[in-house]
Amino acid sequence: MNIFDYSIVVIYLVLLVGMGFCFRQQNTKDDYFLGGRNLGWKALTLSVMATQLSAISFISAPAFVGLREGGGLHWLSYELGVPLAMLLLLSTILPVLYRSGFVSIYDYLEQRFGRSTRILISIVFQFSRAFATGIMIFAVSLILQGTMGIEALQAIVVTGVITVLYSLQGGMKAVVYGDAIQMIIIVLGTIACIGFGLYHLGGIDEFMSKVDPARLQAIKPESLGFSGDGFGLLPMIFGGFVLYASYYGCDQTQAQRALAAKNTNDLKFMMLANATVRFPITLLYCFSGLIVGTLAMTESSFMQQIPTENPDWMMPIFILNYLPHGMIGILVVAILAAAMSSLSSAINSLAAVTIEDYCRLTNKQYEPEDYLKKAKYVGLIWGAITLVLSFYAGNIAPTVIEAINKVGSVFYGPILAVFLLGVVNKRIRAKEINIGLIAGVGFNIFIWLALPDIFWFWWNFIGFVTAAIVAYALSIGNKGEVNTQSIQAKEQQGAAILSKKDVVILVTAFCTMLVICILIPLLFL
Repeated sequence: MNIFDYSIVVIYLVLLVGMGFCFRQQNTKDDYFLGGRNLGWKALTLSVMATQLSAISFISAPAFVGLREGGGLHWLSYELGVPLAMLLLLSTILPVLYRSGFVSIYDYLEQRFGRSTRILISIVFQFSRAFATGIMIFAVSLILQGTMGIEALQAIVVTGVITVLYSLQGGMKAVVYGDAIQMIIIVLGTIACIGFGLYHLGGIDEFMSKVDPARLQAIKPESLGFSGDGFGLLPMIFGGFVLYASYYGCDQTQAQRALAAKNTNDLKFMMLANATVRFPITLLYCFSGLIVGTLAMTESSFMQQIPTENPDWMMPIFILNYLPHGMIGILVVAILAAAMSSLSSAINSLAAVTIEDYCRLTNKQYEPEDYLKKAKYVGLIWGAITLVLSFYAGNIAPTVIEAINKVGSVFYGPILAVFLLGVVNKRIRAKEINIGLIAGVGFNIFIWLALPDIFWFWWNFIGFVTAAIVAYALSIGNKGEVNTQSIQAKEQQGAAILSKKDVVILVTAFCTMLVICILIPLLFL
């Protein structure tokens, strides 16, 4: 990097902090945590995708597809469950959460089931999200060490402090609009990598003749995921369906964006856009990995610079050695942008859940000005906790990144069952749902320890089914609905937001993704 590249990075960071201060005028908790419930679907869509397609995706997805042993385009199978998950959420959970008027989605659980259910799931969310975000910041700090030549401590401080500043000052508006800008930068950066990668390979024809055919298989229908095999078609569809439904609808980080929409139409458009636009962007990631990975395999000087045990260095090394100055600065900004998107969303959501939990548990009512001050202090504390965790991640990152994915799959299914049954079945009470939740998590842990040949993506689906069956079975003898008139009245406001046309769009999106995954290897024959 030269002075031009560093100037681009510094200007970007200054503008980002300035944007946060521009949005610092908030009067209520809805202003701070939900952007006044007046955010449009386009900005929200970019914000959600920026958080989902994080810095780890920008770096690790291409490395997995293009270089890692056993990798390839079956990374795309992660996406197959997204449209189906949106179909479920838009027809059940999200309209109910939106009309409830809550800031924290866990408020709904307390109103529907009781405090014990709320606290249990809320604690899981807060600590798992802070821990996962800390790992992500550490991974990005390694990349920034390689590209900017700075120490790990400096990289973490640059990423963390700037993000905490603009997200605490600007609240949800700063998060959403910052994410929207960052998403555009990430996509443009990925396209730049594809273009320069093809240029250095000698064009599309050269790429198609040199690419490893084994890496072009996007789906594996023969793999069922019960014999120590993974990434099969069925586990990725069923497990992915539950994972994304739980993540988009039952995780505060993502659901908070849905609650911030100006109306239910914007909420719907945001989710439809995520269901349809996310896949093409993932395709860009994957093809950038195929192209750069093919370049690395054909140029020994490139391959020698990539540590054998850490293929994630593939993209940073490519950026430094094959892109012109100026473009290098923009790509480093893209990496920073991806990291900041995940961190800013996590801080805002963690603060929202923590302050709302505190108010509920202590029965305290704060004046709006007091509430906002405390919310910012809580956000600052969570920012500090996340950054501290990132300092210690170096000793555990190689195993914990996989562990985080597995731990998430232990909980996602049972948590989805809690929210879904709370919406669709008014006879189930707190005792039954808590037992179902514990049964689902417990059975997943048993599978993890005793049945290691079952692919962990199945845990999402198995945990969901177990929790739902146990809770429903225990509630069969219940007579009459639970007394939740206050939230039922809000749930029933307005008409259903999902039309037949929307259903067709989502089903078509799923079928189109499946067909594209099948056809990709044939295009290279």
